[in-house]
Amino acid sequence: MGFHEVRFPANLSFGSVGGPERRTEIVALANGFEERNTPWEHARRRYDAGVSMRALDDVEELIAFFEARRGQLYGFRWKDWSDYKSCPPSRAVRFDDQVIGRGDGETRVFQLVKTYASGGQSYVRPIAKPVASTVRVGVDGAALVERLHFEVDTATGLVTLAEVPAIGVEVTAGFEFDVPVRFDTDRIQTSVASFRAGDVPSVPVVELRL
Repeated sequence: MGFHEVRFPANLSFGSVGGPERRTEIVALANGFEERNTPWEHARRRYDAGVSMRALDDVEELIAFFEARRGQLYGFRWKDWSDYKSCPPSRAVRFDDQVIGRGDGETRVFQLVKTYASGGQSYVRPIAKPVASTVRVGVDGAALVERLHFEVDTATGLVTLAEVPAIGVEVTAGFEFDVPVRFDTDRIQTSVASFRAGDVPSVPVVELRL
């Protein structure tokens, strides 16, 4: 699958509209009850990149990025300003923000994940596009040093430890991350007159399954 490891300009995504989307199938029964099911294990996020355009220079930068991706052909990174850290937005990333696994005496490679918990229920989201130089990793409550104790693949979100953690030991991580997306259109329509009148172009962006 074509993917460019480049981020959509963060100054343009700031202020954009979007968030997670779920697919739920609901069957109404004859007795008034209903059955609910979902074919999706993970949510899919959608955004509108056009909402945050503030000047004609922004539109030019958007078109350049769109053309370089060949429209929908190539995926890219997107910073979701409402959800881009392993911790709350007001906090700094720490090595113990998220539990990404437990030692089994054999495994050295762990996938970065973020857990969303509420009301006794939780959802674990795989993180495939961490931001370089932001990943912190810990084992058994102690912080590790990147390139000495661990390596991280920023294209997949896989963390490889230098040593196998002991059985039952928690492996934790903290990080900033991007969302893998593509444009959900092959056409951008805009004009100078309409933009100056406050009419911004609609540029839908959708999350990719990796």
